[in-house]
Amino acid sequence: MGTAALEVADIFRTHRPTWRQTQRSHLSLGQLKVMTAIEQCRSAALGGHVLRCQDCQRMQLAYNSCRNRHCPKCQASAAQRWLEARQADLLPVDYFHVVFTLPAPISEIAYWNKAVIYGLLFEVAAQTLATIAADPKHLGAQIGATLVLHTWGSALTHHPHVHGIVPGGGLSPDGQRWVACRPGFFLPVRVLSRLFRWRFVQALELAHREGKLKFFSEHAGLADPKAFARWLAPMRKCEWVVYAKKPFAGPQAVLAYLSRYTHRVAISNSRLVALDELGVTFRWKDYRDKGGANGRVRHKTMTLDPEEFMRRFLLHVLPGGFHRIRHYGLLANTRRRECIDQARQLLEIATSEVREIPEAPTQVASTDGSEPARPTFVCVHCGAIMLVIETFVRGGQPVCMPQQRGPP
Repeated sequence: MGTAALEVADIFRTHRPTWRQTQRSHLSLGQLKVMTAIEQCRSAALGGHVLRCQDCQRMQLAYNSCRNRHCPKCQASAAQRWLEARQADLLPVDYFHVVFTLPAPISEIAYWNKAVIYGLLFEVAAQTLATIAADPKHLGAQIGATLVLHTWGSALTHHPHVHGIVPGGGLSPDGQRWVACRPGFFLPVRVLSRLFRWRFVQALELAHREGKLKFFSEHAGLADPKAFARWLAPMRKCEWVVYAKKPFAGPQAVLAYLSRYTHRVAISNSRLVALDELGVTFRWKDYRDKGGANGRVRHKTMTLDPEEFMRRFLLHVLPGGFHRIRHYGLLANTRRRECIDQARQLLEIATSEVREIPEAPTQVASTDGSEPARPTFVCVHCGAIMLVIETFVRGGQPVCMPQQRGPP
């Protein structure tokens, strides 16, 4: 199978039927739906449409996308739509990137308690940021944050963490002035880490007392309150990883970053190298090995059995209806417009200047290395707009067969 053509869908189509039978009792309905959606994406199974170029009259057959949020092929257009909506929210200030990560033992029980523990991860991270920022010793302001959940490491292991994109400042307690953070510095990560740890442990204890947590296999004994307390005790002392990166270089850099992170899936098709008798080979970053040039993380390849690859991929299927992008504080959906307008007034930004903030790029890098998303269908031969001349339903066939088929 050629490297350029290899997709997660190919792995599922080749190995899913047998694996699904052996793992049926271990797969959730949500995971089964994700596999089916990815396999059928941009194929005749979902229907499609016939396109004709306005200029050169060439025709092309295009199949519909599954639009599943776990599909590597469907996220570029979703990211573009989301970015356009966020364009109006940008402020002319520094933006910081903060990451909150759960310790490995809690990540293990999170797999069986995704909705509860992922939800706590969002809420506690947001509370931690708001509390430390409101402290006059640090910033003394009401801030806003956009948090994005990722549940994977580069090797597809279960590694829940949230990425926070935070403006470098906030409104004063009385809302009458903008309080800017120090240049190049947001909030002390050690203080964030300590409060994040304390609040999360408290919230986890409460969830256990209220019977919201489930335990299986080697963790089944944690259903007992005393056993759970003993298991949780070391979590109060170990280091919880919270870190902040340098501020972004302006609004465009924030948008470029968001386009890569907000709609990312566990692995993009561009990282797949081969599917052969050895298994599935893909590229990954070994963050523990910084022996590359200038101390950079080394890029390596890993080969897994197809069954193990599929198991790891499906670890990251989210519960139905669970939102993996959330906004807090000044950016909360219920008050975003009012708070942003107030912040702009306090920053003395005129309406004309706000309109001059660089627009979001019309093309967003695809998460699977394919062509960027475009607002309209464009002819690959002459660049003119292509019009839809026929549509056909799932499993159907077009009446006007194109003279030259495009890629599905």
